[in-house]
Amino acid sequence: MSQNVHHLDQVINRREVPALKTHSIVLGKDGEKLFAAGVADMNYKVPEPVLRAMQTRLDHGVFGYETVPSALLPALTGWLHKRHRWQVEADHILRAPNVLNILAIAASLFTEPGDGVIVQPPVFFDFYDILNENNRCLVSNPLRLDNGRYSMDFGGLERLAAEPYTKMLYLCNPHNPVGRVWNRDELKQLGDICGCHNVLVVSDEIHGDITFNGHTYTPFAALGPAYANNSITCLSPAKSFNIAACCSAFTVISNDERRKAFQVENSRLTVNKNNAFASVAMEAAYTSGGPWLAEVLTYLEGNLALVREHLHGHPQVQLIEPDGTFLLWLDFRRLDLTPAQLDTFLRQQARWAVTRGPAFGVEGEGFARLNIACTRAELTQAMGLLKTAISQLNLNQIQENSND
Repeated sequence: MSQNVHHLDQVINRREVPALKTHSIVLGKDGEKLFAAGVADMNYKVPEPVLRAMQTRLDHGVFGYETVPSALLPALTGWLHKRHRWQVEADHILRAPNVLNILAIAASLFTEPGDGVIVQPPVFFDFYDILNENNRCLVSNPLRLDNGRYSMDFGGLERLAAEPYTKMLYLCNPHNPVGRVWNRDELKQLGDICGCHNVLVVSDEIHGDITFNGHTYTPFAALGPAYANNSITCLSPAKSFNIAACCSAFTVISNDERRKAFQVENSRLTVNKNNAFASVAMEAAYTSGGPWLAEVLTYLEGNLALVREHLHGHPQVQLIEPDGTFLLWLDFRRLDLTPAQLDTFLRQQARWAVTRGPAFGVEGEGFARLNIACTRAELTQAMGLLKTAISQLNLNQIQENSND
């Protein structure tokens, strides 16, 4: 391990604060000793420039109403241009409390109750909740899994997009939980289908900065003017810099009419206020957080290699090789357990608290999502517990079969 990532090995007790990942809301009242690897945040301290910026703002001592700092949007557009070759006009960007807020407002503004919104499961579970709570019809176009790799079903997408009641598609780019970083050809094919049938693409790109060697994140709207005009992009530094509890989000909308509608709705719902600490944290992250993120990506690739190594020789659990994100999609179907049995096995035998596969749709049955943004030591211990649990399960099954 290189010397410049040693600080990521620091074990930080998330239970010292009301962290959702380690709270009984997620783990249950009996989950205090479980490996908490469900909620999608990191166990790493944020970049030092972010801490310094927040401390400087704290030292000022006055926390009245504030406007958006003049340097914030240039910091964001500079980051997008330098890192992802995406030239975004500052006046195309709106602020939002979080990405889920953007998704919900988009569905409310640009579809009607009963209209169809396409999703591609297994996919981020909040997509389902947002659509159900807004009385929109969830239109499922499942991803295809062939030889351990997921792809989009473009034939199914063409058929569903052509339906008159289908008005929108929620895109997850990169995809949570399967870890695909969609390439330009895939995104263009999706965009061409949606554009042909007047289906608006709302793209959740919160994991865009977290890609592994050999894979490149392509912002959907960066494909060209036609794709940008038929899309709404959801962005946030929450995942990239581990500041989910102290940041907000950004909406990129190049279409003037839709952007004005969003502005009106933001004002109506009064979600256009500013938080001083979120502003300085995001500005510092985008201007000075690059070296820290590079270290984290190196460390995550090491953690991925560790999981891969531990699963070698245990064919009953298959790693779906990710292109990016710090979330691994694991296939447990060869254990031949029901969803309830798999949940019990992971929780009680392996001592894992991960996200159950069915939360991402029925296509997730037999799978689970593992967060590897933790220390190498924590992950090593967790993988050891899993291997022991699998060995014990196999032994129990052999004994049961011999008793039959």
